[in-house]
Amino acid sequence: MEDQKNNTDNTTPKVTGIGGIFFFSDNPKDAKEWYAKNLGLEINAWGSSGFESRNIDKPDQIDSLQWSPFKTGDDYFSPSKKEFMINYRVQNMEALVSKLKENGVTILDDIATYDYGKFVHIMDAEGNKIELWEAVEESHD
Repeated sequence: MEDQKNNTDNTTPKVTGIGGIFFFSDNPKDAKEWYAKNLGLEINAWGSSGFESRNIDKPDQIDSLQWSPFKTGDDYFSPSKKEFMINYRVQNMEALVSKLKENGVTILDDIATYDYGKFVHIMDAEGNKIELWEAVEESHD
């Protein structure tokens, strides 16, 4: 089997990493301030995006992870009843969504495209809402 880690042309529809960690907080503003003061997170309007890593398939590419507290009960996590949501970075979004549909996975919305990438939300077998994100630099249109 050929080593796929060095294959920068690999377009297999799959997760390539973690794009974000989102969780409920009774007071997101205070939570952000606590994490900034005590753990040194650099806070922005959405939380913190200071977690950077290199893409193993494309070593020149720097990826970031978004960390965000949301107000407890925020509808963004619906229909999940969980207190967290993970955003996974993916490649080849359209093919991945087709595969998920074939596998009977619940797709919550249509693929939405923004300047910074494509997003879609799904539910896993445990009732967790998952956000899938294909960043612009990873797009395979």
